[in-house]
Amino acid sequence: MDDHEAEFPIAPPSPLKGRGAVTNLQGRYERDQREVFDDGWVPESEGDDSPSLKTQLFEERAKSILTRNASPDIPFSVSLNPYRGCEHGCIYCFARPTHSYLGLSPGLDFESRLYAKINAPELLKRELSKKGYAPEPIALGVNTDAYQPVERTLKLTRRVIEVLHDHGHPFAAITKSSLIERDIDLLAPMAERGQVMAAVTITTLDAEIARTLEPRAATPLRRLRTIRALSEAGIPVGVSIAPVIPFVTEPDLERVLEACAQAGATSASYIVLRLPWEVAPLFKDWLAAHFPQRAERVMARVRDMRGGKDYDSSFARRMKGEGAWADLLKQRFDKAVKRLGLNARRHGILDMSHFKRPTVAESPNRQLDLF
Repeated sequence: MDDHEAEFPIAPPSPLKGRGAVTNLQGRYERDQREVFDDGWVPESEGDDSPSLKTQLFEERAKSILTRNASPDIPFSVSLNPYRGCEHGCIYCFARPTHSYLGLSPGLDFESRLYAKINAPELLKRELSKKGYAPEPIALGVNTDAYQPVERTLKLTRRVIEVLHDHGHPFAAITKSSLIERDIDLLAPMAERGQVMAAVTITTLDAEIARTLEPRAATPLRRLRTIRALSEAGIPVGVSIAPVIPFVTEPDLERVLEACAQAGATSASYIVLRLPWEVAPLFKDWLAAHFPQRAERVMARVRDMRGGKDYDSSFARRMKGEGAWADLLKQRFDKAVKRLGLNARRHGILDMSHFKRPTVAESPNRQLDLF
């Protein structure tokens, strides 16, 4: 039997309304394995009327808030994520496997059991106040969206931005949410000083595909309006087409770029679908549930770009893939970007000269944190 012959379920699980994952796949660190089995006792009609999965939010007091990396294919070295898990529910999210570290599922748990780092603003101020701290741009919300729905009430991200704003610290934000418009009053003055840039992720303009792919994120048209609002406020904004999924979102590549350029985006980037760890089986279940006729074709094309595997994590290939199809995709992107005048100006250098270190009086009491 071929290695990939039986990878899709004969009877795929039914999608849950408002959720991306169709299963609660176990994390790779769990010792006990559980398997769902239908014994025929639950009538089909009763199953259809079952209540939807509710989101649970847990407070977390983090010990640190800035994450550093030295990856050569990532354009930033410091990031800050106020939340663990993400209610947007994007099935392709590369951060899903991080829920395994908590003993939870990268599937439905990742998008329904969320953790808010309630002391994030205080921890950030403490970091900035250290004598040896050297300012460099912070990437905000790159692991899980800093503007996911719970942010509307918690306002953790806004409080983090207030710290950055008050102390002249540069940062870049990426989101799928229109909620970023709420913070234009903080972002616009920073943009005038060359201290901030934003990116909005748009995978497709097809609302039906987006509804299953990214069920609780803003609609594609709403995200275009967000690009326009940021641009009109003088905030440098780009579009991130991530991920490009063969035969699902890939046909929309040029249309997305054109729509974003018209909305005021000045830069663009793309990333090919990544399927690390548990994301691969979760994505295959999603394909079987929503695109059963093209599931085999999609995965065959993914493997064409990954040396015959579902995923290749090497720095040289993980973002763009390799082979003829990856080269063709790059050519399409480059030609569209050139035609539309995107990436003509460089916004990657943010101004560090306005940084003001918090005083001791402003910083949280370090001694009290021991108790």
